[in-house]
Amino acid sequence: MSGNFSESLGNAILGIDTLWGGDVMCASGVGRFIADSWFSDEPLPQAYTHPLAARVRANGVSSKNPDREAINAYVAAIDIRAAIEAVKDEGSRSGGLRGEYLAGLANCFETMWDLAMEMLGEGAAVPYQRCVEASTGRPPGPSDPVRKRERIAELLDQPGSTGKLLDAVDRWRKAHRVPMASIRTLGAAVIAYFDELSARHVTPYLPAELQHVPRANIRFLPIEDAWFSGSMNYLGRARRADGSPDYEATYEINASLEISVPEFLQLVSHEVVPGHVTTFAYLQNLYWRRAAGFEASVLTMNTRAATLFEGIANNAILLAYGVKEVEELPDRDLQIGVLLALLQDDAKNHASYLTWQERRPQTAVAPELRNEFLVSGERAEKLSGAWGRHPLLGRMYLPAYRAGTEKVADLRRHYEDSEVVPALYGCYGLVDVTTIEGALGRRRN
Repeated sequence: MSGNFSESLGNAILGIDTLWGGDVMCASGVGRFIADSWFSDEPLPQAYTHPLAARVRANGVSSKNPDREAINAYVAAIDIRAAIEAVKDEGSRSGGLRGEYLAGLANCFETMWDLAMEMLGEGAAVPYQRCVEASTGRPPGPSDPVRKRERIAELLDQPGSTGKLLDAVDRWRKAHRVPMASIRTLGAAVIAYFDELSARHVTPYLPAELQHVPRANIRFLPIEDAWFSGSMNYLGRARRADGSPDYEATYEINASLEISVPEFLQLVSHEVVPGHVTTFAYLQNLYWRRAAGFEASVLTMNTRAATLFEGIANNAILLAYGVKEVEELPDRDLQIGVLLALLQDDAKNHASYLTWQERRPQTAVAPELRNEFLVSGERAEKLSGAWGRHPLLGRMYLPAYRAGTEKVADLRRHYEDSEVVPALYGCYGLVDVTTIEGALGRRRN
C-alpha cells in the first residue's frame, strides 16, 4: 500500500472491522460489517492480510464465543490504536474541511475500539451518550412519532385510537404488498424510474465530470433468513477496458420482509438511486480522478459520514422528485409509504434510546415500536432485538438514521438544491453530518 497515511487508515478501519467480525472483501452483507467498501486498487493492509485476521473475523468480539487467543495475538501484532492516532495526526496536519472529517473519523474509531474492549471485559463500559455523539455529532434522545402518525391517519382517513390506525396500516400494507417472487423485475423497473427522475432533478446540479457516472449499476438479490432487512453491498472493483471503474453493487433484500410497493419505492430511492449506490459511485469517481483522498475509498458504518449517507438516502425520494417535503410527493399512497419508512427509521433511533439509555427489555421495546411507530411485527422484533441490542450497532448506528435525515432535510430547507446537492455528493470535499454545513457556509461566502 502506498503512503503512510493510506496504510494507517487501512489498518485503523480494517483492524476495527476485523475485531467486530467484518470482511470488507465479502460480496454479501452477511459477511460485511463496519467497512463498506475497498475499491482503491491498493493492496489490502496487514490488518486484513495477517494470518490471524481470518480467525478473528470468524469469532470476533461480538460473537457468542470470541476467540480470545486469536484476538489478543491479533491486537498485539496490529497496533490499531497507533493507526487511529496516525489518522488523527493527519487530520491535524491537514486542517480545514479534511482535517475536521478525519478528526471525526478517528473519534468514531476510538469509540468502536473502546466498545470492543468493553465486550472483552478489558475496558470500562462506554457511555451511551459518547457513542451517539461520536457517530451523529449530537446527544441521544427519543423519537417523537406523533406528527407523522397523525398525517398517516389523515391520509388513510382513519381518525381515532392508535390500535385502529395500526390495523388500517396493516390492511394497507397487505393490499399493496410486494410479491417477493417478482422482486428482480419490480426492482429493475423502479430503479430505471428513479434513475430517470434523478437525471431530471439531481444531476443537473452536479459538475460535468459526474454527469455520466452510472448512478444505479446494481442487482437485486433476495436472501433467506438474514438478520437485516436489506444490505446494499457496494463493490466497485470491476474495471472497464480503459481501466475506469464499473461502479457495480448488489442489494440483498430479506425474503421475509413485509413491505408495500410504495415503501419499496422509497427503499429503492434510499438504497440505490439517488441514495447509497449513487453516493458511493460519485465518491468512487472523485477518488478515481484524485479529486478526493484515500479516505473516500474506504467508507464505513458507525461514523459521521455514514450518518450523512443515511440522511441523503432517506431524503433521496424527495431529491428525485425535486421536492422538499413529503406532502409535495405526487401520490397519496407514495406519501403513506414514505411516512411509514421514515417512521421505521425513527423507530430505529427510539429502539436504541429505550434499550441503552432507559435499559428497557426487548419485551417492552417491541410493542412500543409496533404501536407508536406503526412498524410491522417482523420489524418490531428485529429492531428491538438483533439490531437494537447489538452492542455496537444499537449504540452507534441506529441513531444515525434520524440524525442524518433531519440534517439533510434541514439543509434543503435553508439552501437551494444547486448549493446542497453538490455538497452532499462530495463535490466541495468529503464531508460528514457535522462538517457539511460549514462547507456550505464557506462556499457561499
